[in-house]
This record gives sequence, structure tokens and C-alpha cells, in this order.
Amino acid sequence: MLEEFCSLEELALQDPLGVRNQRASDQGITMIIDKGLGVRQFQDLLDTAGEYIDFIKLGFGTTVLYPSSILQEKLRIADQHSVSVYPGGTFFEVAFHQNKVKDYLFTMKGLGFNKVEISDGTVNLPPDQRLESILQARSIGLSVITECGKKAAGSTIDPEALIQTLLSDLKAGSSYVIVEGRESGENVGIYDEKGNIQDEYSLLMEQIEPYIKQVIWEAPKKDQQVELMKWFGPNVNLGNIQPDDIYSVESLRRGLRSDTFFWGNKEGKQ
Repeated sequence: MLEEFCSLEELALQDPLGVRNQRASDQGITMIIDKGLGVRQFQDLLDTAGEYIDFIKLGFGTTVLYPSSILQEKLRIADQHSVSVYPGGTFFEVAFHQNKVKDYLFTMKGLGFNKVEISDGTVNLPPDQRLESILQARSIGLSVITECGKKAAGSTIDPEALIQTLLSDLKAGSSYVIVEGRESGENVGIYDEKGNIQDEYSLLMEQIEPYIKQVIWEAPKKDQQVELMKWFGPNVNLGNIQPDDIYSVESLRRGLRSDTFFWGNKEGKQ
């Protein structure tokens, strides 16, 4: 005879880390990268894991490739789940390169986006034009996420320049600043060829601590996510998460994987 069982709600097991039961809107941001999910995949993703997703970035310049009806349907579905969708920064860089930033921003607003990314991963965006782009976007009611770092293989991040850019962007009205890591998480930004955080960035981690709620680290690999959680806690903001990894990341944040299980105890970090 089977023992009497109860529902998961009645079982009421607590997260080992106990930091995600009441999610704050200003920390623990999870941004996923959508490189071309179909509408049914998109709907399934948000039905299944929407409560663990904050932002969805339409990768690269893919926004322009969608049929209008598909793009509008994705925006509608995301809005139903209170998830923000925004075009990738490379699309902005195309507009900047072609001297159409103002038209681009108004078009994104007209399409129904409430957020844009301003970056210079591929182009050279002078500081004054970076500032102007942020202010233009804000003036028409768009929230802004900026990104710092180049996309070319082997590119590294100058800690002093990153801090200066971070402070400048936040002062101009950017809500978050992304630290470049690409969708590969290898040989770019703070990561070496194997995707490990390079030792020389330990000082940067300390310098950036006061602003950590407004920094999003692109960290597509599990080991990167764990390492960043060791530095800044389970509610560190993470980006470029693959759609299939949403539950993996949320489990790490809660201590539901062995990598972070003991962090709430003396044996591990929190």
C-alpha cells in the first residue's frame, strides 16, 4: 500500500539558500538570448519558465528578419508574462553606422518595444554620441540598457574604462550596463579561451561591487554563473542565458544544484 502523499505546496520544502522566495525587481535579473525561437517555442518557454525570466534579448540584428506578425506576437506574449523584450545592441550599431539612430529609436518605440540596448561591440561609438543616444532614447520613453566591451575574439576589458563608462551611462539614465561576454562566453571580455574568468579581473570585481545591482554579466556557461554567484551572491544579474538553461540558472540561484547547495551553510559561500 502506498504511503499517503502530499502536494509539493503542502510539502513546503525551503530553498537551501533562501534568497529567491521573494524576488526583488531590482536584483537577480536573468536575461536570455533569443536567436530565433518560433512563436510556439516562445510561448512554451514563457508558460513554463516566465516567472524566472526578466528580459529577452532578440540576438544580434535578428529583429529586422522577423515577419511583422511574428514579432508582434512575441511582444504580445512577453507582455502577458510581464517580461521585457528588446532588440540586440548590434541592431543599434547598424543604425549608428548608417546615421539613423533617431529614426531607429522612434521605429523601435513604434513597434512596441519599451527598452533598447546601446552598445559599441563592433563599431566605434564616441562617448559624446553614446551619451546623446542614451538621452534620445530616454526622451521618447524608452528604457536603456548599455553594453561595455568589444566582440572581437581576444578583446579584453579595461577595468578603469569599464568603471568610467558604467558611471557615465548610469548618470545619463541607463538602467543597466552589460559586461560583454558574447553568446559563447569564450576569449572575450573577462573570459579566457576556455571561458574562465581571468585572474587579473579580481580587482575589477571589488571596484564594481557598489554598483552591482545595475550590472548584468553575460555568462552563458554554468561555471561562469557559479563563479559570479560566488563573487556577488545568488542574486547577481546574469545575461545571454540560453533558453534551455533557465531552470539550470534558477536552480543554482536557489541552491537546488550541488554547485551551490551548501552555500547557506558554513561549508560554502553565500
